[in-house]
Amino acid sequence: MTFPKAFYKWRPHPWHGLDVGPNPPQMVHAFIEITPFDLVKYEVDKVTGYLRVDRPQRTSSQPPALYGFIPRTYCGPRVAAMMPRAKRGDCDPLDICVLSERPITKSEVIVNVRVIGGLPMLDDGEADDKIIGVLASDNIWSHVEDLDELPQALVHRLRHYFTTYKVMPGDTTQQVSIEANYDRRHAEKVVEAAMLDYQDEFGDAS
Repeated sequence: MTFPKAFYKWRPHPWHGLDVGPNPPQMVHAFIEITPFDLVKYEVDKVTGYLRVDRPQRTSSQPPALYGFIPRTYCGPRVAAMMPRAKRGDCDPLDICVLSERPITKSEVIVNVRVIGGLPMLDDGEADDKIIGVLASDNIWSHVEDLDELPQALVHRLRHYFTTYKVMPGDTTQQVSIEANYDRRHAEKVVEAAMLDYQDEFGDAS
């Protein structure tokens, strides 16, 4: 029996075994870990590639968009250098939020995403950028080219979620901060930096 070229005998690791995307840094793949309907934060297990329960959501706030990461990216020195006050990258794949008009309720799916901007999030001194993109085939959002074309209320929701999603009730410390949003051009540079950081850390996947 002849298998197609893209056939995998075993399940590929979503971080290391999937392609970064069809046309990076403009068009990338996103592996979705959590959806706007999840009350638990899931995170891919770095060893096995399966989803692991990280923690229940700490507040009533839920993620306003699909949330996951771009395969074969890594937040290392290049990504950190692009964020003022960052001491280092967070040593994780580059996070991405994906907007879709139709509800997508399943995680562990791969979606094609067009990058439109991002949030420069600093988490306890670590660069933890949140790239923002739109589902490439979406009828409502597919025309959006840059972050400033989105409804500002939606961007505010994303900012609010990420500035509060680690806060425990009664906790007065603030380890997360987000500076001014950045546009598509800068977001694409962050993706490129994360791709190069990945190559430095893990080698050329090709």
